Amino acid sequence: MAKATKKQALGRGLSALLKDPENDIQSVQDKNADKVIGNIIDLDIDFIEVNPFQPRTNFSEESLRELASSIKELGIIQPITVRKLGFNKFQLVSGERRYRASKLVGLETVPAYVRIANDQESLEMALVENIQRQDLDPIEIALSYQRLIDEIQLTQEQMSERVGKKRSTIANYLRLLKLDPIIQTGMRDGFISMGHGRALITIEDQTIQLDIYEKILSNKLSVRETEVLVRNYNTNDDVKVPSKNQEGEDLPKYIKKGISTFSEYFGHKIDVKVSSNGKGKITIPFHSEEDFNRIKKLVQGAK
Repeated sequence: MAKATKKQALGRGLSALLKDPENDIQSVQDKNADKVIGNIIDLDIDFIEVNPFQPRTNFSEESLRELASSIKELGIIQPITVRKLGFNKFQLVSGERRYRASKLVGLETVPAYVRIANDQESLEMALVENIQRQDLDPIEIALSYQRLIDEIQLTQEQMSERVGKKRSTIANYLRLLKLDPIIQTGMRDGFISMGHGRALITIEDQTIQLDIYEKILSNKLSVRETEVLVRNYNTNDDVKVPSKNQEGEDLPKYIKKGISTFSEYFGHKIDVKVSSNGKGKITIPFHSEEDFNRIKKLVQGAK
């Protein structure tokens, strides 16, 4: 703990200004603003709230523990970025993993780069900065691009300039959002790559998308093999996806309505078989020990 505290001792004189109500800084024109805004200060972690505009939604517990261990030994090498909301109230713009890991370690303060920004500026800063990170999954990046379009009204050309990516690259990410939600979840969990997803996008029917997705998982298909399989589907008008029970009769309406809920919850296409007497069986597939344990936690959590 001592090592982390020593590393974090940045701008304690500056942080003292923030605890004095007479020095509450609301704009760059305020007294002492030049000493705080645009500087790195040692900020009380309890003064910080998470950013509702944060594009990242998945935080690996194992990854956070590893980062927390590193922070405990070496301190926070790269300060987080916050925006000032009010007296002793700040909101994260970037660095939520560092913030969360610091709380796990039990740090009372963190080095923070302070800015003043309105909601729209904060959203754009958070989205653009996070898109640059290497550890976002493809769906998180795609959702960030979509939010820039919907909430900031940026065109793909403007986004290209903001994030330094080709317009075609941005378009390829946005197309991933046309995939079935179960497939998007599989991509986020690392079961398939963006290359698999791009191959599946060419199929509009999401039922067929899911059928191929299950084949990719069960047969551990490469991107190239997936592309071949997709081409076969696209050129074969007689392809039929299993959607009937063992007796060849349509599934009851109450099952058809509920099966998508099961599938979305477990992150896989759930198979349901119903006999003529109304009794049936639900099959939940898994594709690795990790996947099995993930499903096990979901079942346990539902109790």
